[in-house]
Amino acid sequence: MPDEARSHRTPGPRSRELFARESRHMAPGLQSIALFSEIVIEKARGVRLTDVDGNRYIDFTAGIGVGSVGHCHPHYVKMLTEQVQSACFGSFCTENRLAFLERLAAILPAGIDSIQMYSSGAEAVEASLRLAKSVTGSYEFAGFWGGFHGKTGGVLGLLGDTGFKAQLGPLMPGLYLAGPYAYCYRCRWNLSHPQCGLACVEWFRDSLKHQSTHRLAGILVEPVQGTAGNVPPPDGFLAAVQEVAREFGAMLIADEMITGFGRTGSMWGVDHDGVVPDVMTLGKGIGGGFPMSAVAASREAAAAKPFGNPSGSSSSYGGNPLAAAAGRAALDIIVNENLAQNARQVGALMMDSLREFQQECGLIGDVRGRGLMIGVELVRDRSSKEPLPKKFTRALFHECLDRGLISMCYTANIRINPPLVITAEEAAEGLEILKQSLRVIEARVKKEG
Repeated sequence: MPDEARSHRTPGPRSRELFARESRHMAPGLQSIALFSEIVIEKARGVRLTDVDGNRYIDFTAGIGVGSVGHCHPHYVKMLTEQVQSACFGSFCTENRLAFLERLAAILPAGIDSIQMYSSGAEAVEASLRLAKSVTGSYEFAGFWGGFHGKTGGVLGLLGDTGFKAQLGPLMPGLYLAGPYAYCYRCRWNLSHPQCGLACVEWFRDSLKHQSTHRLAGILVEPVQGTAGNVPPPDGFLAAVQEVAREFGAMLIADEMITGFGRTGSMWGVDHDGVVPDVMTLGKGIGGGFPMSAVAASREAAAAKPFGNPSGSSSSYGGNPLAAAAGRAALDIIVNENLAQNARQVGALMMDSLREFQQECGLIGDVRGRGLMIGVELVRDRSSKEPLPKKFTRALFHECLDRGLISMCYTANIRINPPLVITAEEAAEGLEILKQSLRVIEARVKKEG
């Protein structure tokens, strides 16, 4: 860790001791937020965490989007406790799994009613590719720059962040990153929507015509790009991408790992553009923190062979009794407590507050998002849009941590994804910490030039 980070109050001595002991055995490559903070969590409730040194934090990350219902929600704890005392593994039907699947099917977009369960996001995405191959008989796939769909070999070629796949070639053939996502703040053509006519989609279409062999099985797209910085596309983007998929005889695969289950203020990210995809990949918030994911499609599509053969789409851990209980509990809470509506309302308040603060803080180049999936882009200069260097963003991360905020602000693209149970008061408290920390960093930027 840099010396400047060591000068901060956190991590405390007990956290440092335990983290150092774990590091003797934990492989390198831990998630950045855990690696940079070095804190050791003792307990957590709702949106608040306490470490082993007694430091308390507001959680603006929700475990990178997995903790949709917050930490240790009583209903969630009760259902998992009861399940772990009765049955823990196996692929047999349980009442919890039946209840989860029925409730999930009732809120999925029309025509999508068949669900297969998995244990990780990448596993579900790779399964969606097998499904698309089974349905179409084709074998090529396309995605967008900035996209993130997992780090396993089958989808690595569709990873739009080059840092994760550097030196890991050769990549699987037939995967195309055919063009930039609709990242309007950094439009490749310096155009503005809607006058741009969605030039990015036209580029995507032309790239596929020239790069592919016209055997496209699917187009994989995030309704809002998460890892790229919580980038929401403009109206009409997803519908235009769906038109491209139809033109090529491909399935539209909506990767709803982060956007699903109310995160964007609607139950599904595709709802904002009125699109019903052919396939949806679901994860993160689906299990309230339990390792769980799914692929959803029409019954007809899911039955296509070889995907629909016995054991053709299955997973050893997928849909096990514990996962089913977690999914049922999380979905109960999301629906019964109207968490999509809460995400919409609290997220709007947070973005209004951040945009007001943007007038004061020259480091903020862009504030964007949907619901509780908010992006704040930091720049050294608003005119050039030069990203704020890492030495300042790392310092910002530690300033926030010292003041009691766990945040993804260690890069120039801050991602704010708190648990969906966060209240307006808790959100305002966390934002005040972020603002105080940004003021400190802005003064430092001005001093150092």
